[in-house]
Amino acid sequence: MSSTLRLAVIGGDGIGPEVVATALDVLESAATATGCQYEKTSFPFSAAHFLETGHILDDADVAELRKFDAILLGAVGGLPNDPRLAGGVIEKGILLKLRFELDQYINLRPVSLYPGIETPLANKTSADINFVCVRENTEDLYCGIGGFVRKGTPHEVSNQTMVATRFGAERCIRYAFELAKTRERKHLTLVHKTNVLTFAGDTWYRAFQEVAEEYPEVTTDYHHVDACCMFMVSRPEVYDVIVVPNMFGDIITDLGAAIAGGMGIASSGNLNPDGAAPSMFEPVHGSAPDIAGKNLANPIATIDSLGLLMRETGRIQGDTAAVTCGEQIGVAVKKVTPQFAGKSLDRSGFGTDAIGKMVIDSL
Repeated sequence: MSSTLRLAVIGGDGIGPEVVATALDVLESAATATGCQYEKTSFPFSAAHFLETGHILDDADVAELRKFDAILLGAVGGLPNDPRLAGGVIEKGILLKLRFELDQYINLRPVSLYPGIETPLANKTSADINFVCVRENTEDLYCGIGGFVRKGTPHEVSNQTMVATRFGAERCIRYAFELAKTRERKHLTLVHKTNVLTFAGDTWYRAFQEVAEEYPEVTTDYHHVDACCMFMVSRPEVYDVIVVPNMFGDIITDLGAAIAGGMGIASSGNLNPDGAAPSMFEPVHGSAPDIAGKNLANPIATIDSLGLLMRETGRIQGDTAAVTCGEQIGVAVKKVTPQFAGKSLDRSGFGTDAIGKMVIDSL
């Protein structure tokens, strides 16, 4: 089955529009080869747009984005210091708003060491670093429940509440089990801090144990988050699929990107696995305003995110052509990465356009 996928494109700030444009060139070639049908619509949401117009993202914008099957995001923020951007106004006003409003309750972060990419871990290879983090994406400390008392005085008190619901934990855990059973190792590790976070941790742990009974083919384990950090840099091969709450997931997924070669290679997806609203896919690197417009940025992370977009959206929509298109983009990226051996991933020296052509030629 195939259909026309409707893609919303948010180029964002800095190098975002450049790497997104290059990724879309790759998509055009891959779609032509696989018979995948798509159409794209661009939106201006970004820090620069906010500074120019005072507009971030309102309910009408979210309603418009709901009409699409998926969203591709370049990068937002990272502009020179401006008091109007203080307090994470862009991060909260665009990224978190879309995650919450579109119920993108899964943050999917593959952690794979690609051919030719160097890892800071001694004696580790692609066989050792090949796992996926499934991060809960709509609860925890990011709910923003809390406040200040006597702010700005020596007696200031601040608090922020961690939120865990059985519903939110279980649907994330169930997604992780479904993913684990499709992988060769079929192994799932819950990461939390149950020895200290005895309430939220207990909710997650009990949900994990109970859902596990429905998946006898998946082996399971539990690691405290501090132990997980140690294992990720000493024995990353113990992991196949990790499921983790929002705050801890935010931390360990960036550690995962670091051991797989750095932010310049890392892709991600914010998923609504039910297809009730569009999912959003983005590279995890920043907007790098110092090299914006200079044809220096490496677009691999964005191209790989677009490949992930096509695979995941295709599966949700039942569009086999989109899945095939995404798979071919993923294979092409792995054919290109050996050429980055010994080079900086974010500023490889090849040029944004040249790397895009390298991937297209490898399709």
